[in-house]
Amino acid sequence: MSIAGTLARTAAGAALLGASGIGYAAGIERRHWTLRRVELPVLDEGARPLRILHLSDFHLMPGQRSKMRWIAALDELDPHLVIDTGDNLAHLDAVPGVLTALGRLLERPGAFVFGSNDYYGPTRKNPARYLRRGDTRRVHGADLPWTDLRAAFREHGWVDATHARHLLDVDGRSVRIAGVDDPHLNLDRYPRIAGHDADADLRIGLTHSPEPRVLDGFAADGYDLVLAGHTHGGQLRLPGYGALVTNCGIDRARARGASRWGSRMRLHVSAGLGTSPYAPVRFACPPEASLLTLVPWTTGPDARTGTPAQATEGIG
Repeated sequence: MSIAGTLARTAAGAALLGASGIGYAAGIERRHWTLRRVELPVLDEGARPLRILHLSDFHLMPGQRSKMRWIAALDELDPHLVIDTGDNLAHLDAVPGVLTALGRLLERPGAFVFGSNDYYGPTRKNPARYLRRGDTRRVHGADLPWTDLRAAFREHGWVDATHARHLLDVDGRSVRIAGVDDPHLNLDRYPRIAGHDADADLRIGLTHSPEPRVLDGFAADGYDLVLAGHTHGGQLRLPGYGALVTNCGIDRARARGASRWGSRMRLHVSAGLGTSPYAPVRFACPPEASLLTLVPWTTGPDARTGTPAQATEGIG
Protein backbone atom coordinates (compact mmCIF):
# COMPACT_ATOMS: atom_id res chain seq x y z
CA MET A 1 0.00 0.00 0.00
CA SER A 2 1.24 3.49 -0.79
CA ILE A 3 2.25 5.97 1.89
CA ALA A 4 -0.69 8.15 0.87
CA GLY A 5 -3.05 5.23 1.31
CA THR A 6 -1.62 4.41 4.74
CA LEU A 7 -1.98 8.01 5.88
CA ALA A 8 -5.54 8.12 4.59
CA ARG A 9 -6.45 4.95 6.51
CA THR A 10 -4.75 6.26 9.65
CA ALA A 11 -6.62 9.54 9.41
CA ALA A 12 -9.89 7.75 8.86
CA GLY A 13 -9.25 5.51 11.86
CA ALA A 14 -8.42 8.48 14.07
CA ALA A 15 -11.57 10.28 12.93
CA LEU A 16 -13.67 7.19 13.68
CA LEU A 17 -12.08 6.81 17.12
CA GLY A 18 -12.68 10.49 17.87
CA ALA A 19 -16.30 10.26 16.76
CA SER A 20 -16.80 7.17 18.92
CA GLY A 21 -15.32 8.94 21.93
CA ILE A 22 -17.55 11.96 21.45
CA GLY A 23 -20.56 9.70 21.00
CA TYR A 24 -19.77 7.89 24.26
CA ALA A 25 -19.09 11.12 26.16
CA ALA A 26 -22.26 12.80 24.89
CA GLY A 27 -24.64 9.88 24.65
CA ILE A 28 -23.70 7.49 27.43
CA GLU A 29 -21.41 8.76 30.16
CA ARG A 30 -23.16 12.08 30.79
CA ARG A 31 -26.26 10.07 31.80
CA HIS A 32 -24.37 7.46 33.84
CA TRP A 33 -25.61 8.72 37.22
CA THR A 34 -23.13 7.72 39.91
CA LEU A 35 -23.09 7.77 43.69
CA ARG A 36 -19.77 8.59 45.33
CA ARG A 37 -19.42 7.33 48.91
CA VAL A 38 -16.79 9.06 51.00
CA GLU A 39 -15.83 8.59 54.65
CA LEU A 40 -14.35 11.72 56.20
CA PRO A 41 -12.70 11.85 59.66
CA VAL A 42 -13.80 15.22 61.02
CA LEU A 43 -15.90 14.52 64.14
CA ASP A 44 -14.82 14.54 67.76
CA GLU A 45 -13.73 11.31 69.39
CA GLY A 46 -16.68 9.10 70.32
CA ALA A 47 -19.20 10.90 68.08
CA ARG A 48 -21.60 8.75 66.08
CA PRO A 49 -21.40 9.00 62.27
CA LEU A 50 -23.26 11.75 60.43
CA ARG A 51 -24.45 11.36 56.81
CA ILE A 52 -24.41 14.34 54.45
CA LEU A 53 -25.77 14.20 50.90
CA HIS A 54 -23.75 16.63 48.77
CA LEU A 55 -25.49 17.75 45.57
CA SER A 56 -24.18 20.20 43.01
CA ASP A 57 -24.32 21.43 39.42
CA PHE A 58 -27.63 19.98 38.21
CA HIS A 59 -27.69 22.39 35.23
CA LEU A 60 -31.26 21.19 34.87
CA MET A 61 -33.24 21.58 31.67
CA PRO A 62 -36.96 20.84 31.31
CA GLY A 63 -37.52 17.27 30.24
CA GLN A 64 -34.46 15.74 31.90
CA ARG A 65 -36.61 13.13 33.60
CA SER A 66 -33.94 10.48 34.09
CA LYS A 67 -31.80 12.92 36.08
CA MET A 68 -34.81 14.08 38.09
CA ARG A 69 -35.88 10.53 38.98
CA TRP A 70 -32.37 9.59 40.04
CA ILE A 71 -31.99 12.62 42.29
CA ALA A 72 -35.38 11.99 43.91
CA ALA A 73 -34.40 8.39 44.70
CA LEU A 74 -31.40 9.60 46.73
CA ASP A 75 -33.79 10.16 49.63
CA GLU A 76 -33.50 6.40 50.16
CA LEU A 77 -29.98 7.02 51.49
CA ASP A 78 -31.56 8.61 54.59
CA PRO A 79 -29.09 11.51 54.93
CA HIS A 80 -29.10 13.58 58.11
CA LEU A 81 -28.31 16.75 56.13
CA VAL A 82 -28.56 17.81 52.47
CA ILE A 83 -26.14 20.37 51.02
CA ASP A 84 -26.62 22.00 47.59
CA THR A 85 -23.60 23.95 46.29
CA GLY A 86 -25.28 25.61 43.33
CA ASP A 87 -25.65 25.74 39.55
CA ASN A 88 -29.07 24.14 39.73
CA LEU A 89 -30.54 25.84 36.67
CA ALA A 90 -29.87 25.85 32.93
CA HIS A 91 -33.22 27.20 31.69
CA LEU A 92 -35.80 29.84 32.54
CA ASP A 93 -38.39 27.12 33.24
CA ALA A 94 -36.17 24.78 35.30
CA VAL A 95 -37.24 25.74 38.84
CA PRO A 96 -40.24 23.33 38.99
CA GLY A 97 -38.02 20.51 37.76
CA VAL A 98 -35.43 21.18 40.46
CA LEU A 99 -38.10 21.06 43.15
CA THR A 100 -39.58 17.86 41.69
CA ALA A 101 -36.12 16.27 41.54
CA LEU A 102 -35.34 17.10 45.16
CA GLY A 103 -38.75 15.86 46.27
CA ARG A 104 -38.67 14.46 49.81
CA LEU A 105 -35.08 15.61 50.27
CA LEU A 106 -36.53 19.09 50.81
CA GLU A 107 -38.18 17.76 53.98
CA ARG A 108 -34.77 17.06 55.49
CA PRO A 109 -32.44 19.63 57.07
CA GLY A 110 -30.65 21.42 54.24
CA ALA A 111 -28.48 24.37 53.29
CA PHE A 112 -27.44 25.93 50.00
CA VAL A 113 -25.38 28.51 48.14
CA PHE A 114 -25.82 29.47 44.50
CA GLY A 115 -23.46 29.54 41.53
CA SER A 116 -23.20 31.56 38.36
CA ASN A 117 -25.60 29.27 36.50
CA ASP A 118 -28.32 29.94 39.02
CA TYR A 119 -28.07 33.64 38.21
CA TYR A 120 -27.40 33.55 34.47
CA GLY A 121 -28.38 31.16 31.70
CA PRO A 122 -25.83 29.24 29.64
CA THR A 123 -24.42 30.78 26.48
CA ARG A 124 -22.95 29.29 23.34
CA LYS A 125 -19.16 29.58 23.41
CA ASN A 126 -16.06 28.04 21.89
CA PRO A 127 -15.35 24.83 23.88
CA ALA A 128 -11.62 25.44 23.46
CA ARG A 129 -11.92 28.40 25.84
CA TYR A 130 -12.58 25.96 28.66
CA LEU A 131 -9.14 24.43 28.14
CA ARG A 132 -7.29 27.74 28.19
CA ARG A 133 -5.90 28.37 31.63
CA GLY A 134 -6.16 31.95 32.73
CA ASP A 135 -9.04 32.81 30.39
CA THR A 136 -11.26 34.80 32.76
CA ARG A 137 -13.61 36.41 30.28
CA ARG A 138 -17.27 36.15 31.30
CA VAL A 139 -20.24 36.10 28.93
CA HIS A 140 -23.54 36.04 30.80
CA GLY A 141 -26.76 34.69 29.39
CA ALA A 142 -30.29 35.68 30.31
CA ASP A 143 -31.16 36.27 33.96
CA LEU A 144 -32.52 33.09 35.55
CA PRO A 145 -35.27 32.92 38.24
CA TRP A 146 -32.90 32.28 41.12
CA THR A 147 -35.03 34.33 43.51
CA ASP A 148 -37.92 31.91 42.91
CA LEU A 149 -35.66 28.95 43.64
CA ARG A 150 -34.29 30.60 46.79
CA ALA A 151 -37.82 31.34 48.01
CA ALA A 152 -38.88 27.73 47.43
CA PHE A 153 -35.83 26.34 49.24
CA ARG A 154 -36.48 28.64 52.18
CA GLU A 155 -40.18 27.75 52.32
CA HIS A 156 -39.18 24.11 52.68
CA GLY A 157 -36.88 24.97 55.59
CA TRP A 158 -33.49 24.95 53.89
CA VAL A 159 -31.17 27.75 54.99
CA ASP A 160 -29.47 30.14 52.60
CA ALA A 161 -25.80 30.19 53.63
CA THR A 162 -24.87 33.01 51.24
CA HIS A 163 -22.83 35.42 53.40
CA ALA A 164 -24.68 34.09 56.43
CA ARG A 165 -23.96 31.91 59.45
CA HIS A 166 -26.50 29.42 60.73
CA LEU A 167 -26.48 27.07 63.70
CA LEU A 168 -28.54 23.97 62.91
CA ASP A 169 -29.60 21.02 65.03
CA VAL A 170 -28.76 17.97 62.90
CA ASP A 171 -29.35 14.55 64.41
CA GLY A 172 -28.89 16.00 67.88
CA ARG A 173 -25.63 17.80 67.00
CA SER A 174 -25.08 21.55 66.68
CA VAL A 175 -23.74 22.25 63.19
CA ARG A 176 -22.44 25.67 62.18
CA ILE A 177 -22.98 26.32 58.46
CA ALA A 178 -21.69 29.41 56.68
CA GLY A 179 -21.08 30.22 53.05
CA VAL A 180 -20.15 32.80 50.44
CA ASP A 181 -21.63 33.91 47.14
CA ASP A 182 -20.01 32.54 44.00
CA PRO A 183 -16.26 33.29 43.88
CA HIS A 184 -16.26 32.46 40.16
CA LEU A 185 -18.12 35.77 39.68
CA ASN A 186 -16.01 37.50 42.34
CA LEU A 187 -19.11 37.83 44.52
CA ASP A 188 -17.52 36.29 47.62
CA ARG A 189 -17.20 38.54 50.67
CA TYR A 190 -15.63 36.26 53.27
CA PRO A 191 -15.19 39.00 55.94
CA ARG A 192 -18.99 39.01 56.35
CA ILE A 193 -18.84 35.53 57.87
CA ALA A 194 -15.33 35.53 59.31
CA GLY A 195 -14.73 34.38 62.87
CA HIS A 196 -14.07 31.24 64.88
CA ASP A 197 -17.01 29.33 66.38
CA ALA A 198 -16.58 27.53 69.68
CA ASP A 199 -20.31 26.84 70.10
CA ALA A 200 -20.71 24.07 67.52
CA ASP A 201 -20.00 20.35 67.37
CA LEU A 202 -19.20 20.64 63.65
CA ARG A 203 -18.33 23.55 61.34
CA ILE A 204 -19.13 23.31 57.61
CA GLY A 205 -18.31 25.95 54.99
CA LEU A 206 -20.06 26.24 51.62
CA THR A 207 -18.87 27.78 48.38
CA HIS A 208 -19.82 27.10 44.79
CA SER A 209 -16.34 27.54 43.33
CA PRO A 210 -13.49 26.24 45.52
CA GLU A 211 -11.20 29.23 45.19
CA PRO A 212 -8.09 29.08 47.43
CA ARG A 213 -8.74 32.55 48.95
CA VAL A 214 -12.08 31.30 50.29
CA LEU A 215 -10.72 27.93 51.44
CA ASP A 216 -7.91 29.70 53.28
CA GLY A 217 -10.48 31.82 55.12
CA PHE A 218 -12.48 28.81 56.26
CA ALA A 219 -9.31 26.97 57.32
CA ALA A 220 -8.06 29.95 59.33
CA ASP A 221 -11.40 30.10 61.16
CA GLY A 222 -11.21 26.45 62.18
CA TYR A 223 -13.84 24.91 59.91
CA ASP A 224 -13.86 21.13 59.81
CA LEU A 225 -15.18 20.66 56.28
CA VAL A 226 -15.84 22.75 53.18
CA LEU A 227 -18.14 21.61 50.37
CA ALA A 228 -17.94 22.96 46.82
CA GLY A 229 -18.88 22.19 43.23
CA HIS A 230 -18.29 24.09 40.00
CA THR A 231 -15.39 22.06 38.56
CA HIS A 232 -17.51 19.22 37.12
CA GLY A 233 -14.54 17.11 38.19
CA GLY A 234 -12.80 18.51 35.13
CA GLN A 235 -15.68 17.13 33.01
CA LEU A 236 -13.06 15.68 30.64
CA ARG A 237 -10.49 13.49 32.38
CA LEU A 238 -7.70 11.31 31.02
CA PRO A 239 -6.91 7.97 32.70
CA GLY A 240 -3.64 8.28 34.55
CA TYR A 241 -3.68 12.08 34.28
CA GLY A 242 -7.00 13.22 35.73
CA ALA A 243 -8.75 16.49 35.08
CA LEU A 244 -7.48 18.57 32.20
CA VAL A 245 -8.56 21.81 33.90
CA THR A 246 -10.45 22.89 37.03
CA ASN A 247 -11.97 26.18 35.79
CA CYS A 248 -10.89 27.78 39.09
CA GLY A 249 -7.82 28.33 41.25
CA ILE A 250 -7.39 24.89 42.82
CA ASP A 251 -4.99 22.32 41.44
CA ARG A 252 -6.13 19.48 39.17
CA ALA A 253 -5.69 16.85 41.88
CA ARG A 254 -8.52 18.45 43.89
CA ALA A 255 -10.97 18.81 40.99
CA ARG A 256 -13.10 15.94 42.31
CA GLY A 257 -13.55 14.19 45.62
CA ALA A 258 -12.00 14.62 49.06
CA SER A 259 -8.71 16.15 50.07
CA ARG A 260 -7.08 17.94 52.98
CA TRP A 261 -6.74 21.72 52.93
CA GLY A 262 -4.23 23.02 55.43
CA SER A 263 -3.33 21.07 58.53
CA ARG A 264 -6.76 19.70 59.42
CA MET A 265 -9.66 20.98 57.30
CA ARG A 266 -11.23 18.60 54.80
CA LEU A 267 -12.44 19.72 51.37
CA HIS A 268 -14.97 17.87 49.23
CA VAL A 269 -15.54 18.94 45.63
CA SER A 270 -18.50 17.41 43.83
CA ALA A 271 -18.15 16.65 40.13
CA GLY A 272 -21.85 17.47 39.86
CA LEU A 273 -24.72 16.02 37.88
CA GLY A 274 -24.92 18.13 34.75
CA THR A 275 -23.23 19.96 31.93
CA SER A 276 -23.88 23.07 29.93
CA PRO A 277 -26.39 22.34 27.17
CA TYR A 278 -23.76 23.72 24.78
CA ALA A 279 -21.08 21.25 25.95
CA PRO A 280 -23.07 18.10 26.80
CA VAL A 281 -20.13 15.73 27.20
CA ARG A 282 -18.33 13.96 30.03
CA PHE A 283 -15.40 11.61 29.69
CA ALA A 284 -13.92 9.47 32.49
CA CYS A 285 -15.95 11.68 34.85
CA PRO A 286 -19.55 10.48 35.22
CA PRO A 287 -22.19 12.76 36.75
CA GLU A 288 -22.35 12.24 40.49
CA ALA A 289 -23.87 12.94 43.86
CA SER A 290 -21.92 12.19 47.04
CA LEU A 291 -22.90 10.57 50.30
CA LEU A 292 -20.39 11.77 52.88
CA THR A 293 -20.20 9.79 56.10
CA LEU A 294 -18.51 11.87 58.77
CA VAL A 295 -16.71 9.85 61.44
CA PRO A 296 -14.41 10.64 64.38
CA TRP A 297 -10.97 11.73 63.23
CA THR A 298 -9.29 9.17 65.47
CA THR A 299 -10.97 6.21 63.74
CA GLY A 300 -11.46 7.33 60.14
CA PRO A 301 -9.15 6.92 57.16
CA ASP A 302 -6.76 9.60 55.99
CA ALA A 303 -8.91 11.45 53.43
CA ARG A 304 -6.18 13.17 51.48
CA THR A 305 -7.50 11.49 48.35
CA GLY A 306 -11.08 10.90 47.33
CA THR A 307 -12.90 7.61 47.69
CA PRO A 308 -13.43 6.06 44.25
CA ALA A 309 -16.87 6.63 42.75
CA GLN A 310 -19.24 3.71 43.01
CA ALA A 311 -22.06 2.64 40.73
CA THR A 312 -25.55 3.46 41.86
CA GLU A 313 -26.81 0.02 42.76
CA GLY A 314 -30.18 0.26 44.43
CA ILE A 315 -30.55 3.97 43.78
CA GLY A 316 -33.02 5.10 41.14
